[in-house]
Amino acid sequence: MLQTNQLMTTWRGSLVVLMLRIIWAVFFYLSLIGSASATITIGSKNFNESYLLGEIMAQLLELEGFEVERKFGLGGTLVCYEALVNDEIDIYAEYTGTLSHVILKTDDLTPQVAELNRLVEEQALRVLGSFGFNNTYAIALKKHFAKELGVSLVSQLTNHPDLKMAFSLEFLNREDGWPGLAKTYGFSGKPTGIGHGLAYQAIDQGKIDITDAYSTDGDLERYGLTVLDDDLGYFPQYLAVPFVRAALPNQVLAVISRLEGIIDDEKMRELNGRTVIDGESFAEVASRFIAEEGLGETRIEAEVISSILSNTITHLKLTFIALALGCLLGLPLGIVVFRANVAARITVYIAGLLQTIPSIAMLALMIPLLGIGEVPAIVALFLYSILPILRNTITALVTIDPLLKRIAEAIGLTRSQQLRHVLLPMALPTILAGIKTAAIISIGTATLAAFIGAGGLGEPIVTGLALNDTNLILQGALPAAGLAICVELLFEILERLLVKPHMLQGQLTD
Repeated sequence: MLQTNQLMTTWRGSLVVLMLRIIWAVFFYLSLIGSASATITIGSKNFNESYLLGEIMAQLLELEGFEVERKFGLGGTLVCYEALVNDEIDIYAEYTGTLSHVILKTDDLTPQVAELNRLVEEQALRVLGSFGFNNTYAIALKKHFAKELGVSLVSQLTNHPDLKMAFSLEFLNREDGWPGLAKTYGFSGKPTGIGHGLAYQAIDQGKIDITDAYSTDGDLERYGLTVLDDDLGYFPQYLAVPFVRAALPNQVLAVISRLEGIIDDEKMRELNGRTVIDGESFAEVASRFIAEEGLGETRIEAEVISSILSNTITHLKLTFIALALGCLLGLPLGIVVFRANVAARITVYIAGLLQTIPSIAMLALMIPLLGIGEVPAIVALFLYSILPILRNTITALVTIDPLLKRIAEAIGLTRSQQLRHVLLPMALPTILAGIKTAAIISIGTATLAAFIGAGGLGEPIVTGLALNDTNLILQGALPAAGLAICVELLFEILERLLVKPHMLQGQLTD
């Protein structure tokens, strides 16, 4: 008996080591994906102007024969900056005020390109000449409401403390956003957070009164908004500039520099208006702009079906790899620890702690470790998949009738034979339920992976939110819902193929 226990202990330890080695090998392989790519990768933040500037730069480079990869809709300033620093992207459109206040933490209200370049030189980054327009932050409300209140200055809002304010989440937390604005003007209200694109819908429907805006937003005209005068001069200058890796070839920098000074404030509002008012795609607006400016001729083909198919395949890849890794760790680990009550509880507790981390926070935590793209998304989804698989495996094995376990021992079955012929077959329905739960969680959570450039069905959803375009949102949401339904049906089929018919009788009569 002692020898058997020693063999079991050795077997468990070897299995754990093997699983960890396999997982490490898979992660290492994933980290190499795309590392040898010679393409120019262009990123953007998750609002329409950033998408549009990214698309203009991408198409201009493609006209010159460069291969371009787009990683649009990244979740905010710091995500884009970290991606640029870590060589995950090569270029994205940034703003001088954001560079000065948010990234470099200076107090310069009118930062110059030369000074910014001196400050980012240590990170091997470079700021190119401005596109030509100043897209500063602004405080906006409906035109007719502003006339009704008799306000045209930001300072006059202090006379109306009862107004409902909701600002974009980034604005609420930026040093050059709400905290400084409230201090400068003496505001005492507590605004709520809302997505930038959704704020315009909310103000149009009368759910909020005031929000932040960008001075070149096409949505200002679309929703009949007016911008209040920043009479205390709080907001700094936000000249739009290409922010690039300094190591880029000179030919690439020369192409991007052709955009210097050719877009003024009015032109940018017009371009933004074409997307949010006229319903043109970013690619269409960028193509027409390039032609109008005499920079070349591009051909744009609308491929909605192929785009949905490509996003679905990427979504499936993210989910499948994460789920496979979750099974690879969760199932053996559950089998190893279920007999030891303390070890099982500790293991489930640790897995539960991972599950409590909000999805966006988990993805953000992955960026400094693994950059952006598919790899950090897969790792995050893998961590989320562990708990339902592990917990269901342990619960299924622990709750099997003790009488059956004693009978298995009485007829002389070894522990491995008990596991193979008695315990696992009886636990299989609950184990499959855990894997199914993990799969459905992964499908839903994977839509957020678009915020770190992983693609998938979250990409059209994020773009649709930026444009307030329901059709785009549905291009991601409906296939994701369809995948969840397909997973449900697939596991029903698997259950009937793998589980003994007599164990399903209770389920069939429900």
